[in-house]
Amino acid sequence: MRKPGVPHPRLPLPEGQEDLAAFQKWLSDAIPMVGALGIEEMSLHNQSLTWRLALAPNLNDKGTGFGGALSAQTTLQGWCWVTLWLRKQGMARDVVVAEATQRFLAPVTGDYRLVCTPAKPDGVEKLTKKLAERGKGRIALTQQLYCGDALCLEAHGSYAVLSSSDA
Repeated sequence: MRKPGVPHPRLPLPEGQEDLAAFQKWLSDAIPMVGALGIEEMSLHNQSLTWRLALAPNLNDKGTGFGGALSAQTTLQGWCWVTLWLRKQGMARDVVVAEATQRFLAPVTGDYRLVCTPAKPDGVEKLTKKLAERGKGRIALTQQLYCGDALCLEAHGSYAVLSSSDA
């Protein structure tokens, strides 16, 4: 059992394409609550990270999605997006959430999918430039939660990549 203040060992950088099942296993070990979030599948396409999630472990007293769990999922998914992007660039760096907001649009009544993408078309380009110039940077991401075709939640987050000297 990990103790507070003791970092979890990093997952080695991938040689080639990322094994998302191995990443999810590492994530569950590194962040214990991940195992309880109902993440069934992760997929990466271009600049989009998509999760399929089960509603059952995230129910509230009304039988719909618990806002706190959904908020934690959006925040974690943004962190994962940045971490996976860095890994693809061959960088093992610390990522932290700097800011996060959620807007609940409709109740989540069944299993759902969560999609994370850069908030601005030039977000990745700006992050790449900042990392090259300053060794650290930020990117704004948007997470959208869909239950079927219905958009139930939209979240926005700003994620900071720390310089290697800050890590």
